[in-house]
Amino acid sequence: MLTSNDCNFSFSVFNLTGIPGLESWHHLISVPFCLVYTVALLVNGSILFIIKSEESLHSPMYLFLFMLAINDLFLPSCILPKMLSIFWFNAQEIHCNTCLVQMFFIHSLTTVESGILAAMAFDRYIAICDPLRYASILTNAVILKIGLLVIGRGVLVIFPLPFLIKRLPCCKTNVIHHSYCEHMAVVKLVCGDTTINNVYGLSIITLVIVLDMLFIALSYLMILRTVLRLPTKEARYKAFNTCTSHICVICISYVPGFFSSLTHRYGKNVAPYIHITLSSFYLLIPPMLNPIIYSVKTKQIRERAHNVFYQKKIIYSKH
Repeated sequence: MLTSNDCNFSFSVFNLTGIPGLESWHHLISVPFCLVYTVALLVNGSILFIIKSEESLHSPMYLFLFMLAINDLFLPSCILPKMLSIFWFNAQEIHCNTCLVQMFFIHSLTTVESGILAAMAFDRYIAICDPLRYASILTNAVILKIGLLVIGRGVLVIFPLPFLIKRLPCCKTNVIHHSYCEHMAVVKLVCGDTTINNVYGLSIITLVIVLDMLFIALSYLMILRTVLRLPTKEARYKAFNTCTSHICVICISYVPGFFSSLTHRYGKNVAPYIHITLSSFYLLIPPMLNPIIYSVKTKQIRERAHNVFYQKKIIYSKH
């Protein structure tokens, strides 16, 4: 994306500090980070394998989950390799272009994840509020268009960010007090007027993330109204139970993200090591928990997972 050899900064290389104030604990801190990353890779890979191998799961709900699992494989992979190199080998240096590319992928993937969650809310709305037209509305062609729209939006809205930073002089310091290249952490190094960067960053949060949340909230208000009109308690429970996993995923995806964003701008009294640790886990915990939540709460995936791995266990035991 950024092809020039050098950024328009006073420094061609940045230094990532990891977790400020906890440098002596980096080796120990790396253990939970590495464990979370490993689990995220395993469970998301398993979800992808199960959905791909089972034709009965090739329905809209599971196709959106398939997209979410792909996104949740890439998102932690954007930050963990570099973070672990800092924790294990104190390899703090990162070229400015590499830093901007990492920033682009981190923010575009989080934007794509928000879009996927909104699409999944739309899926649940159609399934519960208009079940007779579910198959005719959410065809494979429509799902493909939604997927491309979500990815395109994530790329287009984040694409200007690196260039908005690259145009400004960066002369304060080359030390980024963070474990990865996050937009506001890099903006703090800039000497010039960052009004455009700050306004554009807040615009993304407002026009993309907040709108997605409002769309999700509206979808669930409509779902709740429909569910409460169902004749029996059992029917209401069954209908709403199909949404519980998605609601859990929404909570663990949005709440830490807003905390991290607001802390960067207004949390001057929050200790840096607390903010950096939480913001790092914010990009790692949801990708790990999302497939686990869906596996536990969704009967079809739970049964397919049991069948797939139980059969493999039998095959290996015979050999």
